[in-house]
Amino acid sequence: MGLFENPWADQIQTFVDKLGSQHHYAETFGDSPNLTIAEPGPHVINNVCGRVKCVVLLVSGRPFFIEPHVPSIDALAAAWLLGTEGHGIADVLFGDYGFTGKLPRTVDPLPMNVGDPHYDPVHPFGYDITANPIESN
Repeated sequence: MGLFENPWADQIQTFVDKLGSQHHYAETFGDSPNLTIAEPGPHVINNVCGRVKCVVLLVSGRPFFIEPHVPSIDALAAAWLLGTEGHGIADVLFGDYGFTGKLPRTVDPLPMNVGDPHYDPVHPFGYDITANPIESN
């Protein structure tokens, strides 16, 4: 069986994938010539997200260029570096806790030519989302 083959694929309704930085994310060993997600991240997104509802949790200490993958992702959360409070993300993902969030900065397109007449941010400053907890029966 291959690395991403799943014998229970017909029973999976939602898939959550945690993507992020390599072990070293800063200084010498963390230097990267680009801002793309490292493999196997793109491979998993391309092979799984088109088949089932797909939630991607991006855990990193820096921004990543993910725009090519966004159309195939149902939900994306940029969690940055969670530290000891990672369980808070699980509470939200499983519907135990509602949330409200606003972007503290603009998410720029690439190339980032702010001020050009055709400049159109991916998500503007203050872009927001709200979700309520899921009520269980």
